[in-house]
Parts: sequence; structure tokens; C-alpha cells
Amino acid sequence: MIDNASLLVGIAFSGAALVVALFIGWLNARTETYLVHGAAGIGLMVFALAALGLRDGSYTMWNQLIPFPMLLAGFAFVYSGSRLFNHQPPRPALYLGIVAIATTAAPLALGLSGVGTTALNLWAGVIMALCGLEFWRGREDVRVAMVANASIYYLVAASFFACAIVLLIEGQWVLDGPPDNLAEDINSIMALVGLTGIGAITLTLHHARAARRHRMEANTDALTGVLNRRALFRRFAEDAPVTGLAVIMFDLDHFKQINDRLGHAHGDAVLMRFADILRSELRHSDTIARLGGEEFCAILPGHDRETAGQVAERIRRAFDELALPVGSETETATVSAGLATAGLNETFSSVLSRADAALYKAKQSGRNQVHIAPFRLVA
Repeated sequence: MIDNASLLVGIAFSGAALVVALFIGWLNARTETYLVHGAAGIGLMVFALAALGLRDGSYTMWNQLIPFPMLLAGFAFVYSGSRLFNHQPPRPALYLGIVAIATTAAPLALGLSGVGTTALNLWAGVIMALCGLEFWRGREDVRVAMVANASIYYLVAASFFACAIVLLIEGQWVLDGPPDNLAEDINSIMALVGLTGIGAITLTLHHARAARRHRMEANTDALTGVLNRRALFRRFAEDAPVTGLAVIMFDLDHFKQINDRLGHAHGDAVLMRFADILRSELRHSDTIARLGGEEFCAILPGHDRETAGQVAERIRRAFDELALPVGSETETATVSAGLATAGLNETFSSVLSRADAALYKAKQSGRNQVHIAPFRLVA
């Protein structure tokens, strides 16, 4: 078996490589602050483990009073990184780290090295378990990798708890040397394997999240958060036959006047409010897209003309009731809509074109209304 000191040095080298990888990842994505928290935490662990591995069997108070708090600070930063990855505030992790350091350093300063070592293992186990809990809670986000990361954290936590239990059972309140038992050996191996595994999975999760974000940015309208034109036609090919769906085209009335009189910031707010209404009035199975400017499109599968017409009218009324100003006290923002339902073997571009023609008629007829295209059967 490799001696414990060599394992600690091995863990330190593995951790140093992971720090570099995480820091490079953060340099390429500065908004992903969980990466820099993780790098800072593992960096603190690297220095602490290197000091513990190179102490040459010495176990004086200073061999513990500096590395142990540094280790716990590292664990706390790793926990704060886990919370940030799961979109949770990091502050509780930092508070927990302060409490852990204080309750570990106090017995060490009093010469109770065994009590301090037990406290270190208990707190390390608690913090690692909490890290695992964060990934378990977020397991719907890349499920296999998140569950695997949570499992590794739990195993590492269990190995720390085992070390603490052995010390408590043996009643070693003062130690004259590093603990030497099977639990310590297993803990060192688990820390080495766990650090490597957690690092690899975390980087994989980071790249998966970045790829998903880039896909979302490429397919989403930056202002309103709905699909953009390119994404809509990627989802519904123009020449593809469609059956059993309704297409509603929306156009905000006199939108140029809103921008000219009240400014583009107000115009943007109007567009976002209308997108919010679409999201609230439509189903999750429906598709919403902004085709450009003030023009939106909604695709409603499984709706006939009557039901789709009721939906379009409900959206029109909901926007009208907001009474968003255009310029004067009596002028408010309204929306016109054109609706078409797909005929037999009709292509998506054909249905979209008929809905657009219906929208044009709604605008010609005085705006702020829904016009339904006549049914068309395509052989």
C-alpha cells in the first residue's frame, strides 16, 4: 500500500491540475463564477494537503492549526461553487465555513489535536454531503452527470465520517501523530478518486451547459425570449406538409408611432409585455416566435379554426386591456391577428402565407381585431 503522506501529495498534484482546468474554463466564461469558486477552493486544499503530506510525520499544533482551517476554507469554497452551479446564493456556504474553521481551530489551539482532527473530518463530511445535495437537487439538468457527481460527493463524505467515527470510538482526544487506520487510508484514496471524478464531471457539465446556452442564444430572440425566425423555420420546414395545426400571425398596431413618440426603450417594453401575454395564454406545446420587428407567430397543434380563433381573440383582448400608451391619453397599443388552419397535405409555408394574408385583412379592416382565413383543402 502507498503510505498516507504519498497519497496526500498525489491528491495535491491532482488538485493543482484541476485548479488550472477550472481557472481556464472561467477565463473563457467569466459569468460562470462557480468555476472560480471551485478553483479557489481546490487551490486552498492543494496547499493544505501539500503541507500535510510533507510534514514528515510531525504532528505539532502548527502542523494542524494552519492546514486544517485552510482545508475547511477550501471545502467551503467548493460548496459555494456547488450552490452557484445550482443557481443558489453562495453566502450560506461561506458562513458554514467560518463556523467549521472556528470549531476546529479552537480545540487545536488548546492542544486537543484528536478533537480538532475529529471536528475536521465531521465538518468535511457535512460540507461534502451538502455539495452532493446541491447536485442531487439539480439532477434534472443533465441527469446522469449530476447524479454521478452527487454520488461521488456522498461517497467522499462517508469516508470523512468514517474517519471521525474511528477517532470517537478510540477516544483519541490528543494525538501524537497523524491518525493511522483503515478509515484514513480509504479516505485518502476516496479523496484522490473523488477529486478526479468530480473535476472531470464538473468540467463536462460546464461544457454541456455552455453548449446548451449557445444553442438557446442562437435560437432565441434576445429581447423577448421567444424563438427567432431561424429557429421557427428549423422546427417547421417551409415545404413540409402539416396537418392539424393552426397558425396565428400577430402584428402590433402603429408600433412605429410608439418608438417615435415614446422612444425605443418603451417600444421594447411593449414587445416584452406582448411576449409575456403569449406565454401566459398559450400552452407549453404551442410554439411562439418573433419573426422580426413587431410581428409574432404562434403555432397551435391540435386546434381547429373555432378553438384557435378563441385563443387569438383572448390574446387580443388581454393585450388591449393592458392599455399601454402610444402617445396621447386616448391612444393605447393594440394588436391585430390573422389565423389559418392547415388543410390536407398543405405545406407550412402555405398555411403561414394564408395567416399573413388574413393579418393584412385585419389591418385593412381597422386593426385591433382577429381575421380568420377561409378554410382551404389541398389535395
